Amino acid sequence: MMEREWLDDIAEFLQDKALLQRVLAPKPQRAEEIGLFGKTLADETSALPALGLAKPRSRCPACGHVLRWHENVPLLGWLRLRGKCSACGTPIGLRYPIVEALTGLLFAAVAVKFGAGATTLVYCAAVALLIAAALIDLDTTLLPDNLTFPLAGLGLLAAWLGWTPVPLTDAALGLLFGYASLWVVAYLFYLLRGMRGMAEGDFKLLAALGALLGWKLLLPIILLSSVVGAAVGLFLMLARQHRRDVPIPFGPYLAGGGLAALFFGNTLLGLLLPSLSA
Repeated sequence: MMEREWLDDIAEFLQDKALLQRVLAPKPQRAEEIGLFGKTLADETSALPALGLAKPRSRCPACGHVLRWHENVPLLGWLRLRGKCSACGTPIGLRYPIVEALTGLLFAAVAVKFGAGATTLVYCAAVALLIAAALIDLDTTLLPDNLTFPLAGLGLLAAWLGWTPVPLTDAALGLLFGYASLWVVAYLFYLLRGMRGMAEGDFKLLAALGALLGWKLLLPIILLSSVVGAAVGLFLMLARQHRRDVPIPFGPYLAGGGLAALFFGNTLLGLLLPSLSA
């Protein structure tokens, strides 16, 4: 859905005659060709079938079989189908039940730790956003604003309404310091190496975690995600011959560090900076 939106935005830019004339003034013929391509791209994306979270209904990617309601029940549907499509028998990936089980377990852990109330609802919503963001980044090396911005807004709103133990000032500082810290690191890396070492989505995700958990927990999040990310990256390069020019998404490690800070924040902070722990 978001990739379609991005293509629509690109098509709109490509059809902006004033923009093309400013940028490609010495090459008016090229500007006309690009504008025509933009119109073709817009026509092709608008002709695609409707796509949303609810429509079309979930279906088998192999044969197109539309899942019945009982086949689409989280975890239970996969178990009932024995991991195969009921129509064509194509195996259903283990990722589906693993993600569903992980989400359910984390929801239960949040409820146990924080009890019944608004805090649990806020943190369950945050867990769902973090899981989605981490897996999308793992697949595409992209962290969508559609997920990081709502997470940041949720953190600030919850702090303002007193739904979480984080004061609004700490949440606002977490948002600021979270973004600025990674931006500074990436900028220094660019000055030293002449290349981008981190994407802007990572800045936004850490900023969102800072808004949700407060500025004090930024250090444990950064340390945990950096250590684990470096270890995995080193393993991939040595054992799997991962090429250095192929980016390794950092979002999953930031999300993992954020979840660790959510459950064990004060303990981690006490180990690193005892003077700041609650």
